[in-house]
Amino acid sequence: GELTGFMSYVLLIMNSLMMISGVFLLTARAITSVRRIGEILSEEPAIESPEHGLTDVKNGAVRFENVSFKYSQSAEEDVLEDINLSFAPGSTVGILGGTGSGKTTLIQLIARLYDATEGTVFVGENDVRSYNLVSLRDAVSVVLQKNVLFSGTVRDNLLWGDPNATDEELLHACSVACVDEFLDRIGGLDGDLGQGGVNVSGGQKQRLCIARALLKKPKIIIFDDSTSAVDTATDAKIRAGLAELADMTKIIIAQRVNSVMDSDQIVVLDNGRVHMTGTHTELLAKSPIYRELYESQIGGSQSDIDAAGKEVSHG
Repeated sequence: GELTGFMSYVLLIMNSLMMISGVFLLTARAITSVRRIGEILSEEPAIESPEHGLTDVKNGAVRFENVSFKYSQSAEEDVLEDINLSFAPGSTVGILGGTGSGKTTLIQLIARLYDATEGTVFVGENDVRSYNLVSLRDAVSVVLQKNVLFSGTVRDNLLWGDPNATDEELLHACSVACVDEFLDRIGGLDGDLGQGGVNVSGGQKQRLCIARALLKKPKIIIFDDSTSAVDTATDAKIRAGLAELADMTKIIIAQRVNSVMDSDQIVVLDNGRVHMTGTHTELLAKSPIYRELYESQIGGSQSDIDAAGKEVSHG
């Protein structure tokens, strides 16, 4: 009995010591984390708003004028070089290019996440550097390929786009983004998504994020390969819905020709430079890069290319 009691006391003491050592380890990790967070919070932003910046973005017009960009002044080569582009307000613009061609970097200059090394970026007919940063970024929505949903209901997640949105507005955004196709199956607007949206598939997450971005009612909405997990039929329905939003400039970055071929203007980037711009028909006739993508993805025949060439020449 005495031995059993002694062993019990030893085990209690050992457990207490192990718990204390665990507390010390957690404290050391916490101190390191606090230090790192403090470094981030104390970091001065590289881009600041002008003192009396413009607060009204007139429309969704975008213009790049002799724009070049590199991430570091010490870098030998530009990521983007001599970019001259113009997107009309309310138009749909497709951007195609290989990995590393500068597609995402280009659209980051619109919301002034970076400043152009050379040249000027205009939004709503004004230099982006003349805007109050909050006002400029409120006018731009970006839907990324990797989507983030929060724990809570569908409604909770959508209201991040517009906290004052009515149910009618929520359902309209869901309709445009084709969320209505599966909304009832997950419990409607009050259906629980779980942490990080574990209750929905990758394509459904992308559609929910598109609906959330639309509720912000931006002047410019950018889709950065944000329908990559969506089937082509649903992708086409989403694009058809977006085409009806005449007051919103739509910029679509995609790997699939199908996603941009109906755009008013398609920009083909190659190694940080504009290879060519035009409509689907024009690029099919004149751009070898676009033609190669079209043939490899859609299996277009020579007759399609010849027909495009004739249409361009007659036009």
